[in-house]
Amino acid sequence: MLPRSASIAGHGRKDSFLSKPKSQQMTLKGMVKGTRNMLGRYIGKWFYDKGIPFDAANSPYFPPMVSAIQRVGTRVKPLTVYELSGPILDKEVEEVTKWIEEYKQSWPRTCIILMSDGWLNKVSKKEFLNFLAYSLKDSGGGRR
Repeated sequence: MLPRSASIAGHGRKDSFLSKPKSQQMTLKGMVKGTRNMLGRYIGKWFYDKGIPFDAANSPYFPPMVSAIQRVGTRVKPLTVYELSGPILDKEVEEVTKWIEEYKQSWPRTCIILMSDGWLNKVSKKEFLNFLAYSLKDSGGGRR
C-alpha cells in the first residue's frame, strides 16, 4: 500500500488522491470502488507519462499482469530497466524462438510459406514489420 503522502513519480508534488483525509467511514463497496479508482489513476499516469497507446489495455497480457501484481502485493519490488531489457527480454526471445521452431517443423506438412516485409515511417521514425503466413493447402494454391 502506498503512503497517503506519496509524491507523483518523484516530481515532488503530492498526489491529491492520496492526500485526501478520510472524513467518513466507507462501505466495503465504496472501498473497492475507491481502490479501483486509485489503481486506475496510477495505471493511467504511467500510460500518459510514457505515451503508451490506450489500446495497450486491450492486450491479452494486460489482465494477467494486473492479476500477478495483485497476487504478489507489496512483497516484490518493481522491476528495473536492466531486468526488463536484459534477462526478462532474453527469456521472451527464447520463448518466441522455440515457438517459431515448432511451427517451422510443421511447414513441410502444411505447405506454409512465411513472408515478411518492413519499412520505416519517415514522419514518426517508427519501424513497421509485417508477417504473413500463407498456406497453399488452405487457399487451393493452384493444386487441382
